[in-house]
Amino acid sequence: MNRSTLRIVIAVLGLITAFVHGVLLNMSMGKVDVLFTLNALGYLALVAAFFFNPSIVSGRRRLLSYAFMAFTAVTIVAWVAIGQRSSLGYLTKVDELLLIVALALNLKNES
Repeated sequence: MNRSTLRIVIAVLGLITAFVHGVLLNMSMGKVDVLFTLNALGYLALVAAFFFNPSIVSGRRRLLSYAFMAFTAVTIVAWVAIGQRSSLGYLTKVDELLLIVALALNLKNES
């Protein structure tokens, strides 16, 4: 997979996860949950930093990828610890695992 396709995959997977946490989960609960909203905002910020490459991260692309992977891994661990076992939860975890794989492949391509 070439670098630009990989970047698009990372953006799409990150946006899917942000949408699930920010919109779908909050709607299903009938109220705004602070943790889901903050998680969604974190994903949006990381996708924006990854995709638009602001000057603050321009020389730290590897660090950004590691931070993105760590953020995603913490989300998975939190779901394992306290998350609701539902089809949406499992599908979101698959999306997040694919995001980690895509980020790792991106790190490999940058080397």
